[in-house]
Amino acid sequence: MRLAGKTAVVVGAGQTPGETVGNGRAISLLFAREGAKVFCVDRDLARAEETAAMIAKEGGEASAFAANIAKAADCEALVAAAKDRLGRIDILVNNVGIGGGGDGPAHRLTEEAFDRILAVNLKGMWLTIKAALPTLREQGAGAIVNISSLASIAGGNQVAYEVSKAGVNRLTTSVAQANAAKGVRCNAVAMGLMDTPMAVAGIAEASGQDPEAVRQARNARVPLGGKMGTAWDTAYAALFLASDEARFITGTVLFVDGGMSSRIG
Repeated sequence: MRLAGKTAVVVGAGQTPGETVGNGRAISLLFAREGAKVFCVDRDLARAEETAAMIAKEGGEASAFAANIAKAADCEALVAAAKDRLGRIDILVNNVGIGGGGDGPAHRLTEEAFDRILAVNLKGMWLTIKAALPTLREQGAGAIVNISSLASIAGGNQVAYEVSKAGVNRLTTSVAQANAAKGVRCNAVAMGLMDTPMAVAGIAEASGQDPEAVRQARNARVPLGGKMGTAWDTAYAALFLASDEARFITGTVLFVDGGMSSRIG
């Protein structure tokens, strides 16, 4: 019960259909198991409702809400709805992220893909944070957890995605500095290779490969045990950063990557 009595807004609480659990759903389920009332937000309401139903089935408290975070009005609406249903907002998790669809190295990346990915991954996260900050600052407390990626410091084949996640890291540290005096913390979890539906099934579909072949190739790249992490690894990192155990931690980007970032430099 590390989040007993707390409320949490998880943006991106649904997930891409698949045989494994996605980050947003794992975070929502774990937070509820740890005592939080969870407000599940997703562009696809049915996916958010499915996550909320899973929480309710386990005896937790959750509700669902549809929002497109690329739209400022939707971000304002989700914050207003969360306050109305929860009474206050203790935790905000920003988990929405997209890629593909024209992304690539600089000489192949399309302008449309660059604009679309940056609008969702970076601008959308800022819009959500901006909408929530007045409430958090007025309360004099709050924890924001942004989901970043190892791609923020590594890679070379997904310029738009990499730049968007690098921006998320800097957004995180900037928000932390600007709101520390108000008691609002902001940290990020930078994931490495994870066995999630969006990653494995998405890559397999885009490349025409067998999902198990994609899984094994990704496993082979991970130093720690030769196996990818799962959404639960992301969720437990987010849980720590959102909890009072991390009350003296802000402006941190926590790499959860099986040691992959230690190879950089």
